Amino acid sequence: MSPQTNPAANTGLSFELTKEQQDLRARVHEFAQQRITPVAADMYRTGEYPVEIIQAMGREGFFGLSFPEEYGGSGGGLLELCLAIEEVGRADQSLGITLESSTGLGAAPIARWGTPEQKERWLPDLLTGQKVAGFGLTEPGGGSDTVGMKTRAELDGDEWVINGSKSWIGNAGSPITSHCTVTAVTGTQPDGRPEITTIIVPAGTPGFEPQERNDLVGWRTIDNRNLVFRDCRVPVSHTLGERGQGLRNFLGALDGGRVAIAALAVGMIQGCLDECLRYAGEREAFGRAIGTYQGISFKIADMAVRAQLARDAVWRAAWLADQGRPYSQEAYIAKLFASEAAATTAREAVQVFGGKGFSNESLVGRFYRDAKILEIGEGTSEVQRMLIGRLLGLPKPA
Repeated sequence: MSPQTNPAANTGLSFELTKEQQDLRARVHEFAQQRITPVAADMYRTGEYPVEIIQAMGREGFFGLSFPEEYGGSGGGLLELCLAIEEVGRADQSLGITLESSTGLGAAPIARWGTPEQKERWLPDLLTGQKVAGFGLTEPGGGSDTVGMKTRAELDGDEWVINGSKSWIGNAGSPITSHCTVTAVTGTQPDGRPEITTIIVPAGTPGFEPQERNDLVGWRTIDNRNLVFRDCRVPVSHTLGERGQGLRNFLGALDGGRVAIAALAVGMIQGCLDECLRYAGEREAFGRAIGTYQGISFKIADMAVRAQLARDAVWRAAWLADQGRPYSQEAYIAKLFASEAAATTAREAVQVFGGKGFSNESLVGRFYRDAKILEIGEGTSEVQRMLIGRLLGLPKPA
């Protein structure tokens, strides 16, 4: 999900989408309503990984929106991807995060740092959604703390030999996984810090052992697993980017991912607002619709406020990225505000629905379970506040 100049993007800040962007948004919304909404509750209950819908999303071009046309993409930008993620996430958060993670963590690093041969091999299937891919960074001993990484890769002739483990990795063991890019310690830098390199490990490589899917509170249909590497051998040609630049490259790619997660959160907020507006007009208590009571109407009004402010933050950050301009602070702000706003909105939406909302048959009930991870994935709320503080000039800890 690398920032790239989008020729179709507005040259000045505007809150009006282009005709092409409006059409895209409508097309994704229609797909979500026809293909996702009718089966979302069943998918959540069974937890079955929805290969057919994912590949249908790929045939619609959703996975290639922000990538070059030469590899099967649409040549758009981050804003186009965010529009699609919001509409998919408005219907089902699991499919929304699958779209976000396979583009931002699976395809984008290869598009940004891959060799021509790597791009030719991996991108076409990823950008058409026929395959998905993951990025193995987090380890059992730490999430945001990457300095203590334990996974090692040692050179043996023209091969890397990888040993170690990763935790909570998406798209790494599904029936349509093409590969997982892994961060590993490959030496020591002159200043004594670990040298970290990114390496592409194809699915099915001997010694690459995805474990059983993790039993998550929310995002019930995603492919999320712990990974084990036991003398896993891959060619040196599978090194992604320069040796020793793996962590820096990955952290540089996170800004786009944070904006995309914020777009997923906007989808949740809008979905809750839609459901509460409908229910508040239908449900009666004490002889009148519950939407006539201020206790309910104020909650719904606040949802509309959060939806607009979160969407504005996402669009601004994505617009800056697509213009090739600095957008880190805007990305942190969008991710922090939208994720916390989504968690609050999901909680309040269940309150509007009462007991009926405390069910997986209810969209707001499913959103309630999905909401918390938005404040954790792609950098916790605490990390976002720390990064914002640094950009504001606050001193770093000694």
